[in-house]
Amino acid sequence: MNTSQRVRRAGLATVAALVIGGSGVAIGAAAADSSASGTLAAATATQSPAVPGPATSTGVKGPGPDSYASVVRQVLPSVVLIRTENGLGSGVVLDTKGNIVTNAHVAGDATKFQVQVAGDTTPRSAKLVGTYPPDDLAVIRADDPSGLQPATFGDSGKVQAGDVVLAIGNPLGLSGSVTQGIISATDRAVTEPATDGSPAATLPGAIQTSAPINPGNSGGALVSTSGQVVGIPTLAAGSPQGGGQAQGIGFAIPSNLARDIATQIIDTGHVTNSHRAAIGAEVATVLGPDGTAGGVGVVAVTNGGAAERAGLRAGDVITAVGGAQTTDTTALSQALAAAKPGDKVTVTISRDGQDRNVQVTLGELPGS
Repeated sequence: MNTSQRVRRAGLATVAALVIGGSGVAIGAAAADSSASGTLAAATATQSPAVPGPATSTGVKGPGPDSYASVVRQVLPSVVLIRTENGLGSGVVLDTKGNIVTNAHVAGDATKFQVQVAGDTTPRSAKLVGTYPPDDLAVIRADDPSGLQPATFGDSGKVQAGDVVLAIGNPLGLSGSVTQGIISATDRAVTEPATDGSPAATLPGAIQTSAPINPGNSGGALVSTSGQVVGIPTLAAGSPQGGGQAQGIGFAIPSNLARDIATQIIDTGHVTNSHRAAIGAEVATVLGPDGTAGGVGVVAVTNGGAAERAGLRAGDVITAVGGAQTTDTTALSQALAAAKPGDKVTVTISRDGQDRNVQVTLGELPGS
């Protein structure tokens, strides 16, 4: 079996709770080192074996069952294999009309797809409905929706650390594979840098899980032991030493966010309400004399945007948001991703060699 893997490198910075209303994450050699960087891997495979046949079940409820087979039988018919010219990924059936939610990085630049459902060895064609790279989400629609079984989505706002979950997808092209773990943490802010065909994305409120997420799992289902989808597996963290994948550190987009963005895409063809905070400025990382990142330079401000209203201007260098250092655009993006439109934050800037604090009321990131 031939496979191809795309690796995304990203810094996962610890974000102060007082700024974002939640916890951050630090990945690296030492978990407490917020300057450490990790590898977030999202990849696709080029081949897959036949998909197992469907079955039905009421699911498993309660802690510690001897087997999760009934949960898998319940959910597996709702998780499809997605094939593009560049590789494979996974998707989750949303409705009987053939709409399927997946990752934007799985869809990539493609507009036509092949999808394969459980128990059907013949792929069916699908087309792109819309994509929203800032949240790494996309919707495709099968031309023939007959037989597609919509998944049952749960309330991701109710998941908590310690909950048992299963990740169902097509890792390395092995269709219908299942891994098991727990919810390790919630409300993480993680950043994916840009790759060919996929721009950088900072994901707010991500669910961290110990269920192994491997190349090809992207866009699949993270499900509870009652068979409800609570997240869309998207990233796997890797150690900065040696580049190998870190064991038991993966991230999923919360189901509430995935459903909301997908619904907007289905209804209008694009995202009309991002729910994402924005500072209203074009920015770039500023390098210090030693060549290391030393802040975020304001290149231009948006007319009427949050930065302009607060008095920021081109040439200012943002060095902190809410007391958390913003040494580069990734750190700034993580702080903004975890904040909400309308939040008031203290932004520290350097102007004409002097530091000053500015109160900024954050705006909203434009939709697609």
